[in-house]
Amino acid sequence: MLEVADALAIVLERTKTFQPEAVPLSPALLNRTLAVDAHADRDSPPFDKSLRDGYALRSGNYGTELIVIEEIAAGQVPTKAVGRGECSRIFTGAPLPDGADAVVMQEDVQLEGDVVRIGDQRLKPGQWVYPRGSEMKAGEVVLPAGTRLNSAAIGVLATIGGADVPVFPWPKLSVVATGDELVPVDAEPGPGQIRNSNGSMLASLACNAGADAARGDLLVLLDDDMEAPPQFLEAHLRAHAGNTRLSGPLIDVLGAVLAQSDVVLLAGGVSAGKFDLVPGVLERLGVRAHFHKVRMKPGKPLLFGTFNATLVFGLPGNPASAFVCFELFVRPALRKMAGEAETGPRLVPMPLAEAIAESNDRPTYRPAKLEGGAVPPLPWSGARDLRAMALADALLVLPAGESRLDRGMNANVIVL
Repeated sequence: MLEVADALAIVLERTKTFQPEAVPLSPALLNRTLAVDAHADRDSPPFDKSLRDGYALRSGNYGTELIVIEEIAAGQVPTKAVGRGECSRIFTGAPLPDGADAVVMQEDVQLEGDVVRIGDQRLKPGQWVYPRGSEMKAGEVVLPAGTRLNSAAIGVLATIGGADVPVFPWPKLSVVATGDELVPVDAEPGPGQIRNSNGSMLASLACNAGADAARGDLLVLLDDDMEAPPQFLEAHLRAHAGNTRLSGPLIDVLGAVLAQSDVVLLAGGVSAGKFDLVPGVLERLGVRAHFHKVRMKPGKPLLFGTFNATLVFGLPGNPASAFVCFELFVRPALRKMAGEAETGPRLVPMPLAEAIAESNDRPTYRPAKLEGGAVPPLPWSGARDLRAMALADALLVLPAGESRLDRGMNANVIVL
């Protein structure tokens, strides 16, 4: 059975980084990854500018009374240089006139006609001035390749004239939930049935990680029966099958999904039970399995394979197991596809907020909180307990064997 690090290395070795595409500057760039360095096309600010409404003047040898020679609003260009005994009325964001090197706020002076009384206050050069090029200089790399674009980064791209932005495309990802026991989220479960939580959870995790939500949030509920009549296919091929319950041959459904996806997540049916049909179906479809089972808890039954360049993850049906497997294996693969330099997951040592004593036969990833620089483990009943994961913002990583850690001792965590 593979260790987690070895299994992750196999996944990343078979994950290809996508070729960049140019996307017009818009909110659609949010969470996309920049494919090339972004350079400033000019200094920013492009001139020394005022940070306050007030008066632009020389910081030294000006006297206590100054003549106002001009008014400068933001967007205007000064036409007169400021000499000794002179100043210009200036507003926030406006360029400083020649000769001026400081701004005095309007609240700190008295104005009588065209005369400004400064008093005996002494101004320092650069007071209330934002110097040219303070934010960025022409030719400087302001956003390196591999940057995950947030709203501020999109604003920076607008500043430098980035009308078309080279980014990595999002992979098309499909989620397939299997099992006769599953019903749509808006249905009333009958005896022995449960609602499909894995489909919604995995699709949202994938969107958060940078998968193509427009084409990749396909939730398909299937019967485990491989040999049922293929009545589902027309409905399946409709855009966004959503939570529609589809009954049909697992092999046909997976074949259709593989043909239109860069990544396929299957939830359930990957263990060793009588009705765990996914491994055999994938084999019949030509999916090459690279490993099946990883030495970890929860998530041991994880299967990983490839179909040409498509990545296929057979995730356990227990929701907490599927969640942990996504964070440890699927999210790093999506990061690599999107051109991110650090794929993770990254282990961070942090002190425990309370003592913990456990005995585990495998390395264990359990839900925890980050509170004041310390990590309290959350109450958790195991692989079926998704509620604890919903409250977690970290995974506490415990080694196999006896774990007896006192309060304040460091333990490795993965920040979610």
